[in-house]
Amino acid sequence: MLVTTVLAREAISVLDYRCSAGPADAPFVEQHRGFSLSYVRKGSFGYRVRGASFELVAGSLLIGHPGDEYMCTHEHVRGDECLSIHLAPPLLDALGAPTEAFRTGGVPPLPELMVLGELAQAAADGRSDIGVDEAGMLFAARFVEVASGREQRPPEALARDRRRAVEAAIWLDEHAHEPVDLEGAAREVGLSPFHFLRLFARVVGVTPHQYLVRARLRRAARLLADSARSITDIALDVGFGDLSNFVRTFHRAAGVSPRGFRRAARGDRKIFQDRLAGRS
Repeated sequence: MLVTTVLAREAISVLDYRCSAGPADAPFVEQHRGFSLSYVRKGSFGYRVRGASFELVAGSLLIGHPGDEYMCTHEHVRGDECLSIHLAPPLLDALGAPTEAFRTGGVPPLPELMVLGELAQAAADGRSDIGVDEAGMLFAARFVEVASGREQRPPEALARDRRRAVEAAIWLDEHAHEPVDLEGAAREVGLSPFHFLRLFARVVGVTPHQYLVRARLRRAARLLADSARSITDIALDVGFGDLSNFVRTFHRAAGVSPRGFRRAARGDRKIFQDRLAGRS
C-alpha cells in the first residue's frame, strides 16, 4: 500500500491510497481513527464493516467512522486507488453532519457525489484552481446532504458578512505572494474554514483559493508584460511554489504559455491570432 499525504490541515486532511493487493493476499482487520470519506477512483475491492459487506467499484464511496473495525478484501481483481478525505469533528459540526451518516459503510456510485469526487481528484492532481481543502469540504457537504436527504441552503449574507468577505478578498490580494491557506484566511475574519468558504463563494462568486490563484495570475501577467525578469523569478515572487505549477496554471487560464504571453505583450500578435484560429 502506497499512501501519500496530499494535504494536512487542522480541519481536513487528504490522503492518496494506492493498493496493489489481489486475490492471493490475505485480508486483515484495521480500525478507523476518525471520520473519513474515501472516493474510489480506480479498481475494486470489498469492504467489510459492522457485519455488512460492500463491493466498491470506481465512483463508490467508503465511509469511515472512528473506532469501527473493518477489513478490505480483493477477491476479484488486483489493485485499487482512492482519494481519502479525513474530517475533524469541528468541521463536521460546521457541516451539520449527523455522525450516524458516517455509519453508512459504503455508498454506490452516485452522480451527485461522483462529480465532486472527480473535482477533488482534479484539485489533488493540480488540474483545478479550486483548493484541495475547498474541494474536500464541498464533497463532504454534498455527502451530508445526500445522506441526510436535506439540501443545505445557506442563509442570505448580511451586511456584516458581506463586509467580512470583501475584507478577506482584500487581505488575500495583499498576501497573495505568501503561503496562504483556507484556514489562515478564515482566521483573519474570525470564521471556521467551512463557513468562510461558503460565505466567500456566495459574496465574491469564487472560492478563496480561486481568488488567490487569480490574484497571483494577475500580478504575474503584469510582470510578464512590464519587466524583463525571468519567468521563474516571477512565478516564485507572485506566490507559486514551483515553475511547473505556474506554467500549467497560467496556460490553463490564458490559453498560452507565460513565454508566449510575454511575446504577445511585446507586440507579437501572431501568438493570439494563432490561438483564435485554433492553431495553438
